[in-house]
Order: sequence, then C-alpha cells, then structure tokens
Amino acid sequence: MPLPKQFNILASAALIAALSIAPGLSENTQEVQKGFDIAARSDRSDVGFGNSRSSAKMILRNSAGQESIREMSFRTLEKVSEQVGDKSLVIFESPRDVKGTALLSHAQILKPDDQWLFLPALKRVKRISSTNKSGPFVGSEFAFEDFTITELGKFSYKYLHEEDINGMTMDVIERIPQYENSGYTRQIAWIDQDSFQTRKVQFYDRKNSLLKTLTLQDYRNYDGVWRPHTLTMVNHQNNKSTNLVYGEYKFKTGLAEKDFVKGVLERIR
Repeated sequence: MPLPKQFNILASAALIAALSIAPGLSENTQEVQKGFDIAARSDRSDVGFGNSRSSAKMILRNSAGQESIREMSFRTLEKVSEQVGDKSLVIFESPRDVKGTALLSHAQILKPDDQWLFLPALKRVKRISSTNKSGPFVGSEFAFEDFTITELGKFSYKYLHEEDINGMTMDVIERIPQYENSGYTRQIAWIDQDSFQTRKVQFYDRKNSLLKTLTLQDYRNYDGVWRPHTLTMVNHQNNKSTNLVYGEYKFKTGLAEKDFVKGVLERIR
C-alpha cells in the first residue's frame, strides 16, 4: 500500500472528464471513467521516485489484544511502465524465530504476480502459488496479494460518491480485481482530493462480506512523493489486527534490477 508531469496528467484527466459527460454516454459509463481517472491520478502522483528503502515495525494483535512485534526492512524498485509492476523485497530483522524471512515480489498486471518466500529455518526459497495469494503473510492480517495491489491495471473501477472524513474531502471508488485467484470480490477505496492519496480501503471476501479494513495515516511529503507511515489492517471476521509503522523513507539509494532477483534471497543474513 506516494511533478513536472502532474500538469499533463491533470490536463488529460480534465479532457477525459469532459468527454465522459458528452451526450449519449450512460451514467454507468461516466462512473466507470471517473473511477478510473481518480485511481490513475492517485497512482501517477508518485511517478519518478526511482527506488526506496525504509524500515518498519509490524505489530500483530490477536482477538484478546495481546501483541507481538516484528522488525522489518522494505526495498522497492519503481516499475518502468504501467504495463508492469513494481518490484519489492521485505526482510524480517527480528525476532529471532523469523529473522531472515524474506518476501520478494514482482508485481504483474493481469497475469499472476511472481512472489518468492525465503524461509531461513528450511534454508530454501518457496514460490508462492497464484492460488495462495490470499493466504496470510507470516501470520499477519496482510495477505500476500496486499503487497502488490497498488498497480493501476489490476482493477476495473467505478466512482461511487464524495465523502468528508476528518476535514478531508474524499472520492470513494470501487475497484474490482481483474487478476485471477484474488481473495477479494471487490474493494472500496477512499482517496483524498488534496494530495490524491488513498486513506482507507475496505476488502470484501469471496462471499462479498466485509473482511478487512486498511487505514493509511501519517502521510509525509518527500519532495512531491507521499508515503503513509502508519498502516492498520483490521480483520472484522477474526477480530485480529496488524499495524505497520514505518520509519523515514530514503529514495534513489542505488537499488537496481540485480537487487530484486530470486538469488538475492539465499544471500540474506
């Protein structure tokens, strides 16, 4: 779950919006186009960040409120175009029983993401099956697919309404996964109209029942690139939750394609 190009993006969005209200287009067509425009503006608002590094604490809470804490590091390589996805690497630093566990993700658009999990206790790399993307990531309330759902082309979109929350005006859109084997039938996203960042997402399971809610808070602006520093995923069906609390981000740190290949996992210490 952040510009010189921004003027062109907004101009294009304005042109599409004008066309969408032309006579003869149905109300549903307008809602679909507007939903896509809002999602695209949000997705493209951080174009050009290159690569990034950050650290985070993962706080897991069970239904009784008991907590366990894990420390992690994140590395991300920006996609080269909207036809492919970002590459990311998550590495657990502590506690000892999960230290060295790592998840490498090559986000795709409509074909299955490439994801590999390194398990140091077994000293082997396990490829995550496309049918297992909805499974929990290392006991958290985040699923494997939650690490790659920011890609614009993964969904179809529909504008729902406008809503004010905590003094911010939000566009509320529905997004339907277009990739196979998603654990979700649909997602509802709240995107602010000021910085174009996602503030909340509701996830509906395969029975179309509300499964989880993700809230994104403490956004900070890094020279035009916005990043949330507190992510909270609440599972409404098992009463568990997981927080991700990020430290400062560093951008353009020299990461390259070679740092996101499968072989890197076996060299992690």
